[in-house]
Amino acid sequence: MTQHPSGLLIFGSSYVGKSTLAERLGRALAWRVVSSDSLARHPGRPWPEVRAPVAEYYSRLTDDTIYWFLRTHHENMWPLVGQKIDAERGAKGGFVLEGSALRPEYIVTVDCSDLLVVGLHADRDFLQERMRSESLYRHQDDRNKVIFDKFIERSLRDNAAVCDAANRYGLRLVNVAAVGAHDRLFEELCVVLGSSSSLP
Repeated sequence: MTQHPSGLLIFGSSYVGKSTLAERLGRALAWRVVSSDSLARHPGRPWPEVRAPVAEYYSRLTDDTIYWFLRTHHENMWPLVGQKIDAERGAKGGFVLEGSALRPEYIVTVDCSDLLVVGLHADRDFLQERMRSESLYRHQDDRNKVIFDKFIERSLRDNAAVCDAANRYGLRLVNVAAVGAHDRLFEELCVVLGSSSSLP
C-alpha cells in the first residue's frame, strides 16, 4: 500500500458491520461507497420479511449446500468485483468498497499497492446474539426459527473461514466485538484516508 491510499476495501462475513463502517467513512470523507451486494444478489438474511423463495431456499437445503452456494456465488462474482475495483480506481476521488464477496483469497490476487484493506470479524457468540437480536428471533415461530438458524449458521461458518484466510494471507483483521473497536477503527481510518483526500 502507498502512503496515501486512493481506496479502501472492507471484507468480512454478514453482520460484522462492513456497511455501517463504509457509510460512516463515506460521509466523513465524501468518498463514494459501493457494496458488492449491488453487483449481484444471492439469498441473504431471511428477515425482516420472510419471503417465500428465501424461506424455501433455507428450509429445503442442508447447511453444507447453503454454504457451498454462498462460496460459489462469491467465486462467480469476483470478476465483477475486480472490474468494479478497476472502475473506481479510474474515477476521480476516493472510494470505499465493502462486501462479503471481497474474500481474502481473492483480494490477494489484486494489486493493492494503492489501496487500504481491512477485515472485520467477531467471535461466534457475539455474532449469533447480534443476528438473533436483529431478527427478533425470540418472538418468531418454530418455522421461522429454523430458517433463521440456517442463515445464522451459514454466516458463522463464513466468519470462521474468512478469519482463517485473512490470517493465512496476512491481511489485517479487526475484532468488532471488542468494546469501542468500531469507533476506534473509524477514527483511525478517517485520519489515514483523510490525508489522502486532502491531496491535490
